Amino acid sequence: MIISKTPVRVSFFGGGTDYPDYYKEFGGSVLSTTIDKYIYVTVNKIVGLLDHKYRISYSKLELCNDVDEINHPVVREVIKYLGITDGLEINIISDLPARTGIGSSSSFTVGLLHSLYALQGIMKSKEELANEAIHIEFNVLKERVGVQDQLAAAYGGLNYMKFTAENLEVNPLIVTKERKEALQQNLLMFYTGINRFASEILKEQLQKTVEKKIGTELKDIHDMVQKGISILTDTNRNLDEFGDLMHAAWMAKRSLSSAISNDFLDEIYTKAREAGALGGKLLGAGGGGFFVFYVPVEKQEAVKNALQHLHSIDFNFENGGSRIVHFN
Repeated sequence: MIISKTPVRVSFFGGGTDYPDYYKEFGGSVLSTTIDKYIYVTVNKIVGLLDHKYRISYSKLELCNDVDEINHPVVREVIKYLGITDGLEINIISDLPARTGIGSSSSFTVGLLHSLYALQGIMKSKEELANEAIHIEFNVLKERVGVQDQLAAAYGGLNYMKFTAENLEVNPLIVTKERKEALQQNLLMFYTGINRFASEILKEQLQKTVEKKIGTELKDIHDMVQKGISILTDTNRNLDEFGDLMHAAWMAKRSLSSAISNDFLDEIYTKAREAGALGGKLLGAGGGGFFVFYVPVEKQEAVKNALQHLHSIDFNFENGGSRIVHFN
């Protein structure tokens, strides 16, 4: 039995510039961190004593005898991609709900690849896992996805990522322990209760990207990555500037598509700001999922009270990326 543990991520700045339609022409970058919320994937070989060859357990239970009968697209295509012919039992467990903007689908793809390779006695590098996950999602499943989620899941940590047509880079951000801890302490996460498919939210945004209708907005979002890095790495600057920049980034992000926010989500954001949050954003494509706010510690109780109708999520940064936690 193999068990992999793969983190989800919080992206601060640069989201939208990690789509090939943009970065292959203009270059893109993202500042993000993984957090201690994980996708666990358990895989085990099934011997020929059962009346099914594949047992896939997630929010549903699938019992199949042919790989093409598997409904879960990632499971089906990863098994086919790896050319595995053994019977398999695959169990998927998540610390947080799916389709909520934390990159969980890509974390799952990375974790499944990691587990199935380990089951065959093959250990892949973080770069290989990320690149193969991107290939599965973009080229095999034909999903309109970016590349930051797969990289974050595989590598883990607080990273500055750069994307060009020639290369995808993951650079650990060098900040003091105290600065990193202070940033973490000033962040609050809330679940809006809304699950959504990112592809539906992104449809308008990606079309505008292709048509070059939001080039100015995406350049502004791209430029915010370097501004965020400067705030974190320069200990002479007030860290609260990071919160102000998150507000500017959210205003820019909202302008990319009419699907990113709505009256319900805008009300949440307004209440948080009125209670003391300096800035915040919906994670991922938008439309629901999780809000992350930058809130000075002394204002956090007021913000929690203002958003008491939402579920607050405690989290910490993590540095490990995808790893095998059980091999037997």
